[in-house]
Amino acid sequence: MQVCPACGAEAPDSAKTCAACGARLQENTASFEPVSAFAPGATADLGAETADVPVLVIRKGPDAGERFYLDRSSLTIGRNPASDIFLNDVTVSRSHAVIEVGPDGVTIADAGSLNGTYVGDVCVDKATLKHGDLVQIGRFQLLFLEGGGV
Repeated sequence: MQVCPACGAEAPDSAKTCAACGARLQENTASFEPVSAFAPGATADLGAETADVPVLVIRKGPDAGERFYLDRSSLTIGRNPASDIFLNDVTVSRSHAVIEVGPDGVTIADAGSLNGTYVGDVCVDKATLKHGDLVQIGRFQLLFLEGGGV
């Protein structure tokens, strides 16, 4: 039996609310041991191969926090699962945009999407990305970081 913290009445262990006063009963949570994101002895280094590569990080929208390393000269963005950067939401066109990585920087070009591609709240056909730019594709807001940002 558990005791209601509001009125002191006894309630069965399976009850979620007190039958006497209607107060929510405290639920027990399972105990756990914190787990490190890395194996013992490992470092947070993501590897030399990605350390100097530009990256797009989903800041808002589904899958927030996910990173896409721009490690090729051309990457497609879209709702098509075959896209290099797959954004699974109906607000994203199947073939939404294309990222080009070259010696002069990183550019994004809209691929004829229905909702447009935005860089810094401006709808663009093509734009050169700068460190810290926010790219809006459908419900996704992506942060552009030069050099990996790690």
